[in-house]
Amino acid sequence: MATFAELSTKAKMPIVGLGTWKSPPGKVKEAVKAAIDIGYRHIDCACAYRNEDEVGEAIQEKIQEKVVKREDLFIVSKLWLTFFERSLVKECCKKTLKDLKLDYLDIYLIHFPQGLQAGKDWFPKDDKGNAIPSKATFLETWEAMEELVDEGLVKAIGISNFNHFQIERLLNKPGLKHKPVTNQVLIRFHIQRNVPVIPKSVTPQRIAENFKVFDFKLSDEEMATILSFNRNWRACVVEQFSHLKDYPFNEEY
Repeated sequence: MATFAELSTKAKMPIVGLGTWKSPPGKVKEAVKAAIDIGYRHIDCACAYRNEDEVGEAIQEKIQEKVVKREDLFIVSKLWLTFFERSLVKECCKKTLKDLKLDYLDIYLIHFPQGLQAGKDWFPKDDKGNAIPSKATFLETWEAMEELVDEGLVKAIGISNFNHFQIERLLNKPGLKHKPVTNQVLIRFHIQRNVPVIPKSVTPQRIAENFKVFDFKLSDEEMATILSFNRNWRACVVEQFSHLKDYPFNEEY
């Protein structure tokens, strides 16, 4: 099985990456350094995580130590919702590049397919508590992101996929015969479906554990068992956006 997923641009995304969401300042830098030492080459970031500066420090230290070259890494970041206006898209991207201390991103994602009103408030609301949408349309934002590709600031663009699978749902389930711990089984399940996975941790032992998923394989029966746990449940519905025109999660699935 390939250890990467091939994108439509023919770029190869390492299929297991390190997530940095909620990785706190003071810990995320060492987590990224540990991950790179272990063998991770895919780091998932976002300006909304408020920790890209430390992530960038870690990346640069490992490059300077000659552990990796920039071209060995696959760095992902995301456009936040209040930067949907054409004049702001590049501003958000350039801030990310400055914080990460990089010249380009391997892929730049729209963090959520619904823009919000530009300004200092990252979740702008009206006096009734309703989210205020951006003046920009999704298409205008996408076109502005394409310009980033043309300028060489990013290699590819896309949209975040909020695909969460709770580890706890696998505990004490029948049919799983392997000794690997639950998180390894879960990660292996996804990569056997050619779905990139970005488990988050700031604990070196767990970061290493999450990467040890290439020396065993789940059987067809085990894959079917895990698939049977599906309950058509969404983890990030962001209900405060549900009244907006472009809200995507009213569709049946």
